[in-house]
This record gives sequence, C-alpha cells and structure tokens, in this order.
Amino acid sequence: MSDKKLPEVEVGQRFTVDGWDRLPPVQLVRKLPTTWQVADINPDGTVSRATYRLKRESLLGKTVRILPDDFKPEPEAGAAPAENLAVVSTKDAGVATEPPRERLLTAEEFRRLKDVPPEAEWFANISSAHTKRAYQNDVRHFMAFVGIQKPEEFRTVTRAHIIAWREELRPTNEQEQKRRQAEGKPLLSPASVRRKLSALSSLFDYLCEKNAITHNPVAGVERPDEGNNEGKTPAISDAQARALLNAPPTDTLKGKRDRAILSVLLYHGIRRGELCALKVKDLMDRRGVKYFRIHGKRRKIRYVEAHAAALSLIQDYLDLAKHGEDPDAALFRPVKNNVSKERLDKALSSGSIYQSIVMPYAKALGISVEMFGPHALRATAATNALEHDCDIAKVQEWLGHANISTTKLYDRRQRRPEDSPTFKVKY
Repeated sequence: MSDKKLPEVEVGQRFTVDGWDRLPPVQLVRKLPTTWQVADINPDGTVSRATYRLKRESLLGKTVRILPDDFKPEPEAGAAPAENLAVVSTKDAGVATEPPRERLLTAEEFRRLKDVPPEAEWFANISSAHTKRAYQNDVRHFMAFVGIQKPEEFRTVTRAHIIAWREELRPTNEQEQKRRQAEGKPLLSPASVRRKLSALSSLFDYLCEKNAITHNPVAGVERPDEGNNEGKTPAISDAQARALLNAPPTDTLKGKRDRAILSVLLYHGIRRGELCALKVKDLMDRRGVKYFRIHGKRRKIRYVEAHAAALSLIQDYLDLAKHGEDPDAALFRPVKNNVSKERLDKALSSGSIYQSIVMPYAKALGISVEMFGPHALRATAATNALEHDCDIAKVQEWLGHANISTTKLYDRRQRRPEDSPTFKVKY
C-alpha cells in the first residue's frame, strides 16, 4: 500500500483516498519521502496545527482538499513552514474522486458554537424532554436562590451554597420544619430535595469533566433520608386487580379498548407513556413468541413477552377498531375527539390513561387508595411477580429499571399484612 499514489486533481477539489467516506473537514498535505505531514485548516483560513505526521498507509480513507501552490497560511509555533506545504498532485486514475461538498456551518456559526459555555452544553445534551424540564426548573430555582446571572458564575459555587439551598428547600432541624409549616411556607418532600440535588450534581459533574471546575460541590452534601425502603406508590390487591380488569363493558369499542389497556398495564408493568408510544408493529413475533417492543426511558428499547390474556383482549379491540393492518398506527387510539372530530388516528395521551380510563373504573369499584394512579398498576404488576417467586433481577429487566435498588422498592414480600405478628396474637 505504500506505493499508492494520489490522483491528479484540480485546485480546490476534495477527494477521498481509496473511496472511504470523508473524515476530517479541510486538510493540507505536505509530501515527504516516507510520510505525509497534515495541517488542519480552520474556517477562517488559518492553520490550527501542523505538527503530526502520517504514514502513507494512514492517509488512506482520509478526505483532503487541494490548495493552490501559492497558498501561504501563517502556521502556529512548531508547525511546518508555509512554503513547505505543497499541493498534492500525482497521476493515478485508479483512485476515485468526489466533488466539493457544501459547507453546512458558516465561519461565524463555527466560532459561536466553539464559545458555548459547558453549562449550556450540559443542558443541551439532555435528550429526555421530561428530564430536561425537571432539571431546568431545579437549576433555575438554585440560580434564583444564589443570584446567578451568567452560566460562568456556576464555577464559583461552593459546598456552603449547596447546603444553604438544601436548608431553604427543607430544613434538617425538625423545629425549623414545624415553624415553616406553621407559617404556611412550602416544605418539599425528602424525595423532591434529593432530586433537585441530583440535578445540580449532574451539572457539576459535567463541569468537572470539561475541566471548568476542580470538584463537584454537591458531593458530600447530606441528602434527606427517604424513610423506609418501600416505595410510596401503592399496589392494589389481587382481587382489586381482577375487578379492575373486568370493569369495562364488553359490547362497546371503548370498553374493549379499555380492557386491553388495563390488561397491558397489569400484566406487563409498563409505564403509561410507554403504553401510549406502542404502535401496531410493536406487537411482534420473536422465536415463535409474541412480544411487545417497549420504547422506554432514555430511548432504551426492551422486549417484554405478551401475556395470553392481554393478546386476546387486544385482538378483540383491533378487530372492532379496524386499524390492526396498519403497522405504523398507534396501537391504542381515542374513540372520540372533542377538539377535532375527524382526528381519531393519533395515539392516546398519557393524561387520558389516568383521567379517562384508570380512575373512572377504580372509583366505580370503590378502590380508594392514597396516591392511586396508573403507576400503581405498574407497582401492582411488579409486586405480584415478586410475590410469585420471580427473580428480582428478571423483574428489574422487565420493568426497565437502570438500578435494581429501584426494583427493590416494589418488593413487599416481607411486609405482607397477612404475615404481620398482629394477626398471630391470640387471647
């Protein structure tokens, strides 16, 4: 490969050696006896660096642009002299050339992006809309508390600032908590304070990674204790779950859809947002078994085996809804639209799962559990699987939890009411 030659090209033309895709943006090549020295050319025409050498084989697959012989950039210290940077021009028709590519960023846009502070980079890099919204509120609250006006001012924050903010959110002193409550001032729950501190810690971790600060001031700050190790989301009993599954009518489109939806939630433990994102094609065969392809948090995809009872109810619904042959259609659709009468082909919203399906049936059955909602059905499914001796690691994967400690919050096997010593006492 060392005798491979570059093609005869015109000034200003880009080409790819050996037909590889383009890699660097603009490069100027200096020919030496056994190596080629490469200088990166900035958008404004200056040479940013020209201090590394490549063997001829290493240049294969690189995209270069040919510059005129009289091009005289001013290289940085240590770079090759401008007069030694020469046009590459040899004869070899065997290497393909490509036309010049249109530049996507202007020089001004390039400079502006280069100057983006790391604090803004951190926020822009959050892909989840839900996480971005929550973190934005948390960071804005901290900025208002300490008086931060510019992103660069985050770099002056100390641990003392973080502790003062934590005390503002929820005082650690119980007497101070009671005084705040008596005055009608808001007192955040321990879980909310922990989340806000986590948001701030994520920002400072990124600043450490970018060498903007030397350490994370949130590290080492005491977080409020969340109390017992059991999740606050309630789980309903097996009898209540069976009643809920049978609550919707069987002779209407809405009733058939709602039965299918409740079965997917209770038999598979998925989040309501994941249910709303399901398309017809997400119910698929894998090795002869029906699976749901679940689009989870942080764009993670997992596959969950479909329960036979749920499959039967889904098929009954699709037979009546008539969109089962459209793979890109939303699996669960509205049956009526109060805003636009003709738009019934979109997916259900997360809010409608709670307001129009879960809660009306629960209230009709007399299920009155504190903090009951769609997530309670997820907790019920997880608790039921664990109580029937399912391995907790399997349940973690099934639920899409990144950390098994989250799954353990659903593990109530040691706290079943029927096993309480209270019911063992006899006189």
